[in-house]
Amino acid sequence: MLWLGRAARRYPLVAITVLVGAAATVAAALGAGDAARWLCIAWAAVVVVIQGVGMVRDVLRGHWGLDILAITAIVATLLVDEYVAAIIIVLMLTGGEALEDYAAGRAKRELTALLERAPQRAHRELPDGELEDIGADDVRAGDVLLLRPAEIVPVDAELLSEHAVVDESSLTGESLPVELTAGDRLLSGSVNAQLAVRIRATATAAESQYQRIVRLVEEAAESRAPVVRLADRYAVPFTAVSLLIAGIAWAVSGDPVRFAEVLVVATPCPLLIAAPVAFMGGMSRAARHGIIVKGAGVLEQLATARTAVFDKTGTLTGGAPTVERVLPAAGVDDDELLALAASAEQYSSHVLASSVMLAARERGLELREARSASEEATFGVVAEIDGRRVVVGKLAFVREHAADAREASLESGELAIYVAVGDRFAGAIIARDPVRPEAAATIAALDAVGIRETVMLTGDAWPTARHVADELGITEVRAECLPADKVEAVHAIERRPVLMVGDGVNDAPVLAAADVGVAMGARGATAASESADVVITLDDLSRTALAVRIGRDTKRIALQSIWLGIAISVALMLVAAFGIIPATAGALTQEVVDLVTILWALRAVSRPGDPAVPRRASTASAPADRAPVAR
Repeated sequence: MLWLGRAARRYPLVAITVLVGAAATVAAALGAGDAARWLCIAWAAVVVVIQGVGMVRDVLRGHWGLDILAITAIVATLLVDEYVAAIIIVLMLTGGEALEDYAAGRAKRELTALLERAPQRAHRELPDGELEDIGADDVRAGDVLLLRPAEIVPVDAELLSEHAVVDESSLTGESLPVELTAGDRLLSGSVNAQLAVRIRATATAAESQYQRIVRLVEEAAESRAPVVRLADRYAVPFTAVSLLIAGIAWAVSGDPVRFAEVLVVATPCPLLIAAPVAFMGGMSRAARHGIIVKGAGVLEQLATARTAVFDKTGTLTGGAPTVERVLPAAGVDDDELLALAASAEQYSSHVLASSVMLAARERGLELREARSASEEATFGVVAEIDGRRVVVGKLAFVREHAADAREASLESGELAIYVAVGDRFAGAIIARDPVRPEAAATIAALDAVGIRETVMLTGDAWPTARHVADELGITEVRAECLPADKVEAVHAIERRPVLMVGDGVNDAPVLAAADVGVAMGARGATAASESADVVITLDDLSRTALAVRIGRDTKRIALQSIWLGIAISVALMLVAAFGIIPATAGALTQEVVDLVTILWALRAVSRPGDPAVPRRASTASAPADRAPVAR
């Protein structure tokens, strides 16, 4: 009974309409027909005034809503003394808000659940070992926190205890628990398992992974898709057609009741409700598969995308290259070449730098301090080590300092890091960044849904870029690009809308420039995620193709719902024009039409053939929010 009280307080017009209908039914049963009649007429008139004021305000703002027909139908039924039909239409009109609320809530339950799980409290460890309870927003980077069993990680943190098991399903959708060891990263919003552990905060709540996702979800929940506005644009022609059919029926039959009977079945609530429900359902479906869509309008852009553009490193490839071999020039020792390159790469922010340094350490080589060092973003680094100038980077960059530098022979998936010492070419270090195992299937899946033009933009050299493109079947390649070059390339594409997929900080400008920017955000590329329209929280490129499919399914279902409502309403109007459907029966029939179109729209929440979320052992050791710059 409590839920009935809450519903009545939330929707008072619906509650009063139900009470009026019940009271009129009892009065009629007791023989007080006139009392029942006047009770219904009075309440219907009140609703017409309340809704009419809102309708007039909308019209003055230039918005012609479909509720014009509903109000006209109520007035018409009252004028011909069809008061039972009038009260049913009132119930339909006032109940539309409650029905929309329920349907939209059903559609976006995954999004709502994500918002409700936002961490609220934390247990901070004081210098004397005591604990104090504080709000999650009060946690500062460096604070040591105690995380009890089954508690939500309040902020992004580093594990201090030797071992922990956490559930990250609310962030990634992956069902298996993740095992962590000391030093591993914990994402806010994940859930601790059965052991209490100590953690050190590495970010505030506002800067943490969970709150970033929550902000994306809030933007998505508040958005409104163009196709929903398209439903509003049906208002004027649909109203005109309905009034025309009703007027002809009245003129031909000479019976004003026929006018009311037609308008009763023309009330178009499905058009106002079904499209928003479909788009919220599509966003919910995407969230369930680790795809956060920032706005309902993004789903429509995804549905019409014609070109897909990809960054290479970390997007089409794994983003964690490993050194395969060292190719020293004549007279240069390979260990010395690797040691000098790794010593210079200490001062680089490029993702390849860590690969070179790791390879040197694995060989037991000592990294030396540089007297001076400078990096030219996307090209390379110059350092003075042991009195010698060491240049590491792209071939063209190294050739500026060593004219004898020559291109290394590469196999598919390989890339070269060139080294010069002084003014002489010292050799090359060959690394391999293999393509993702799902990359080829993703390109094929995009082709299957109609995106046949694919482009790869990369800062890497042409030989490496060509190998990857040929292996994956990408139609166009642009290599050795600076971030500004990528933005210019996206602007120049003619087949639009353009879908751009990237993962790093250097991809943020081009993600913002594309019609739909998709960020591979599983590794914490904050700038990329915030500038993108879609964030994939799983380290799985195939979710890009799934996002496009969800967009197309959602738009199709939304339009189907709109046209289904129109078709059924027009058919009923034509039948009612011949006097076959009495006003009361027509009002009840229209309620069924509402239900049918909303149920049809809810098909967007889940579709057959969606892939299962992949399992993994751990992601906590993935790189933190580092800012690699493409060379």
